[in-house]
Amino acid sequence: MGNRLVPMVLIALLAIIQAQLWWGKGGIPTVAELERALQEQKAENAEAHRKIDQLSAEVNDLKEGLNMVEERARQELGMVKPNEIYVQIAK
Repeated sequence: MGNRLVPMVLIALLAIIQAQLWWGKGGIPTVAELERALQEQKAENAEAHRKIDQLSAEVNDLKEGLNMVEERARQELGMVKPNEIYVQIAK
C-alpha cells in the first residue's frame, strides 16, 4: 500500500498545480488577458504622447513667434491689420 500511496499523492499534487495554472488566479488565460490589455494601454499611451508632442510644438510656436498668432487670428477670428482691406472670394 505504501508503494501506491506516493505516486497517488504526487499525481494529485500535479493535478492541483495544473488546475491552478489553467483556471486559477494568475493562470494562463488571466495572463493572456492582461497582456492584451497592456498592449491596448501602450497604444493609447503612444497616441497620447503623439498629441502631447504636437501640442507642445504648437505652444512653442505660439511662445516664440507672433507669426503663428497672427495666422490664427486671421483664420479663426477674421482679424485684419490696420489700413488693410479684407477681400473674400466666393467659389
